Amino acid sequence: MLENGQNVPWWEPALKLFGEVTGLIAAPIVIALYVGRWLDERFDTDPIFFIGITAMAMILSTIAIVRISTRYMKEMEKNDKKNNGNTTSNK
Repeated sequence: MLENGQNVPWWEPALKLFGEVTGLIAAPIVIALYVGRWLDERFDTDPIFFIGITAMAMILSTIAIVRISTRYMKEMEKNDKKNNGNTTSNK
């Protein structure tokens, strides 16, 4: 349920989470690959920047994914408690 009380399809929150996680995996890695390769060509340090920046992007992506997943799980628990409270009071 949205904050303003409108119902949303059951698949919408999952699709939103999927989009966020996919973006956090793909975008930083692709950017890191291009930037790392460009820096290695510019400074003639063949794999150093490429590997270092790519590893840093993966670590940052992992941290961001954990934070988003944790936030999403807390939101789901909050909605479950709210929905369970409503169903028990209707009995």
